[in-house]
Amino acid sequence: MIVPTRDTEIVFFTLFRTDNPYSSISLSMAKELAKTRRVFYVNHPYSLKDIVQGLRSGDRTLRDRLANLLTGRTRYETLDSIPHNFVTVQPPATLPINWLPPGSIYNFLQSLNNGIILRAIRKTLRDYNVHNYVYINCYDPFYAGHLPKEMGARCCIYHCIDDITQNAYTDRHGTALENEACRKADLTFVTSTNLYKLKEPFARRIVTYFNAADVSVFHRVLEETFPRPPELENRTGKVIGFIGNLDELRIDYPLLKKIALAFPGHTLLLVGPVNSPAPAEIGLDQLTNVVFAGSRPLQELPPLLQHMDCVLIPFLKNTLTKSIYPLKINEYLAAGKPVVSSAFSDDIRTFSDSIYLAENHPEFMVKIAEALVEDDPARVQQRVEIAQSNTWEARIRQLWEEVRRCNADSAED
Repeated sequence: MIVPTRDTEIVFFTLFRTDNPYSSISLSMAKELAKTRRVFYVNHPYSLKDIVQGLRSGDRTLRDRLANLLTGRTRYETLDSIPHNFVTVQPPATLPINWLPPGSIYNFLQSLNNGIILRAIRKTLRDYNVHNYVYINCYDPFYAGHLPKEMGARCCIYHCIDDITQNAYTDRHGTALENEACRKADLTFVTSTNLYKLKEPFARRIVTYFNAADVSVFHRVLEETFPRPPELENRTGKVIGFIGNLDELRIDYPLLKKIALAFPGHTLLLVGPVNSPAPAEIGLDQLTNVVFAGSRPLQELPPLLQHMDCVLIPFLKNTLTKSIYPLKINEYLAAGKPVVSSAFSDDIRTFSDSIYLAENHPEFMVKIAEALVEDDPARVQQRVEIAQSNTWEARIRQLWEEVRRCNADSAED
């Protein structure tokens, strides 16, 4: 039986690059793993189309990587935020092929792209003399959804974090590739109860692996005193806040506008990258009590969160969100904040004793009003305790336990 030891290393291929504009599951997991072992964090590759678009937009990180990308060389980088046991691997550029229809041409070019990533991983293994390792692919089935057996990974894990069918772009080829990754991986991790149902028919072995939080970062809200952020200067009243990706598929923008209009004496503070035209289309960005603070690194979130009187998860109820266990729930709870959320999934309903759940827009307004006047230290402590049971440290312990079980079962076969 192969049992993971402290010298077992991690090769982590992920959709979310190290310079991702908002916090990611991958980087949080990698940071925790790097406390005890080496992690090789293989960034999602740039396609040639990405390079052209990035140069036009003035992407400085892309410019730094450009020479390696265009000459087909794998680039190694380090991160100041993870100074030890962590190497970023940036593969060479790939071909933009998602626009092609399914068929032999796509399959041929996809195999070429896949080969680029596999060669980058093989080179990393050679350059750093890696022999004993676990491979994790986090939600990037387009490349290296699993590793060939001859590459010697102790265990191959595919980590599914969203319903890939609900985005037209990723569904085009991603659904079939993800199902293949689940079939060939030793383990499939899924981040929600509904994803378990969706992926169980394809997976050899499947485990529910919920998202967690870097509790130490968000607990600072309760331990330290931060000055009022510049975004809230000259603003009176309470602050209703949201932290996260303001995308098209999850966020209920009409709800956000209703909130701003229902609470004109308070500020609606939205922190995160805006990846939707909806705020401009419905005039949300024109309301005087709405502040878009933009994307912020993880370490800059506690000062903003501390000055929020209640926090939101304003998700739509749709097929996509039915499969979501939101990363932000445990971050909010670690800060002790009253959370108001739409009842979008079975997993969010499991928090019903510690958050305010709303079934519809009118009820959402009522719950916000209740949350804004809440003054109950016992509820704050309850939230913190829940968050402390959902740390990345706890999730990594679960990861190693599942790897041990998988290896034990393989040894018995």
